[in-house]
Amino acid sequence: MEYPRKSRLYYGWYVLAASFVILFFNSGARYSFGVMFKPMVADLGWSRGSISLAFFLNMTVYALSNIAVGRFYDRYGPKWVIILSTLFIGAGYSLISVIGSLWEFYLYYGFFAAIGMGGTSIPLLAVLISRWFEKWRGLAISLALSGSCLGHFVMIPAITFITLHFGWRSSYLAMGLVMFIVNLSLVLLVIGRDPGSSSQDPLGKKEEEKLRDQGSVVKRSQPQDLSFVEAARTPSFWLFAAVMFICGSGDFLVSTHLIPFATDQGISPVAAGNMLAWLGFTSFVGVLLAGPASDLVGNRIPLMLTFLLRVISYILILKFRTVASFYIFALVFGLTFLTTAPLSTTLLGRIYGFSNIGLISGFINTLHHLGGGLWAYLGGWAFDRTGSYLPIFVVSAVLASVALICTIFISERRHERFQASA
Repeated sequence: MEYPRKSRLYYGWYVLAASFVILFFNSGARYSFGVMFKPMVADLGWSRGSISLAFFLNMTVYALSNIAVGRFYDRYGPKWVIILSTLFIGAGYSLISVIGSLWEFYLYYGFFAAIGMGGTSIPLLAVLISRWFEKWRGLAISLALSGSCLGHFVMIPAITFITLHFGWRSSYLAMGLVMFIVNLSLVLLVIGRDPGSSSQDPLGKKEEEKLRDQGSVVKRSQPQDLSFVEAARTPSFWLFAAVMFICGSGDFLVSTHLIPFATDQGISPVAAGNMLAWLGFTSFVGVLLAGPASDLVGNRIPLMLTFLLRVISYILILKFRTVASFYIFALVFGLTFLTTAPLSTTLLGRIYGFSNIGLISGFINTLHHLGGGLWAYLGGWAFDRTGSYLPIFVVSAVLASVALICTIFISERRHERFQASA
């Protein structure tokens, strides 16, 4: 694919815009599970645990696919990874509209849609953007990922409307068709190869080389990037892995069960859907703050604030369960909802280098989504046995405190090979 060489606008911004749009529609589909939850229970007679198990299966397959996607991306670039993933996600969501049995739901949502999510998701597109931008990397990743936040905010009310007026089957069919058309068009027209294999360098690379030539920057030998195995030998890797597992557990517990939890308290489905939408909007604010903050003060401080806010929001919803408290919970939790997405890529790249960032971040995000799938399932399982979501939210508050402590001990500095060997 030929890239325009004389365009006034750096081509990486077009890639950023395309990533924004892909995430806009994909996030609406991904976070619509809570909207469909009770209508599917009422229509098909399935238990909350059995439907939550489909989400657990989806997250498990998606999480494992992240490792393969990261490796394929490092080797072949994003184009064919996104094309193949789009075929799976489009087919998966469209076929859900005609299911009649639980095994079909597990197959189409648990496998097809999950594999498709792996190559059109936040982790992959964050890595894609990180390779186009050396300058303003944190800001660029945040701008791209904000598409997920705004999609969450705009698409959830739209999907709620379609579901209430035309049924959940129509919603799934519409999402499948839209994602297929949008993703395929953008990857064929805009997203091609990484900057290193195209006619343009990452933004900021030439400026740094020019400064070095002028003597403004002292040239010194740079530490070699660590492989996945070498990174896994460092304590910071596993501390951050634990943080991301806990982060995912909170993300998908809330996105899956917030609407059922709220409607169980007598709140209307429309109001509960609006709460989930506003959670998406404040996640837009959070992700726009997190990326630039990582450029200025590093990653640990934003991570610590993320989990401190989560602890506070969990305590709020455990103590008060009114319409006002649910809205406040959604707004506060939303500020933390996607902050780890830009922080994960910038932190791992900063301490291990970017040569193997696809595989390293793929593994970390696998644990993130395994935690998310497990906790979404346990939320439904616990409700079926206790009639309440309170126990799982208590455990989540404790885990958020553990993540806060783990973040403090992450060493945010460039790790070198002799440290990994030691």
